[in-house]
Amino acid sequence: MHIDHIALWTNDLERCKAFYVSYFGAVADSGYANSQKGFASCFLRFTDGARIEAMTTTMLDPLVIAPGAQRMGLTHFAISLGSERLVDELTRRLKADGYPVLDGPRRTGDGYYESVVLDPDGNRIEITA
Repeated sequence: MHIDHIALWTNDLERCKAFYVSYFGAVADSGYANSQKGFASCFLRFTDGARIEAMTTTMLDPLVIAPGAQRMGLTHFAISLGSERLVDELTRRLKADGYPVLDGPRRTGDGYYESVVLDPDGNRIEITA
């Protein structure tokens, strides 16, 4: 078994797609839309096969929480870049482009080298080596 994908609500599908394509090298599919349900989504595929489904809706009112808020349930996901140098470089790039860096880069107590950043919708991403 493996996790096939995670899904994220967004208010701006194109902005979300551009973020993961630009900073993490995701490849976006052509997307899907169902106007009767007010739903649109796009799968973002990473080189190892992992995927994020970015979704938007006009029919539901997803609960908006403070960016980066710690909450019960899914609180972050981690994307491994493979080296400390790449973690440092991407963290610097994200910070320079105005994305919040909440922590790091640093070595954690459980042995990861990581930084914690927020995507455009306030989701926590651990960038790891």
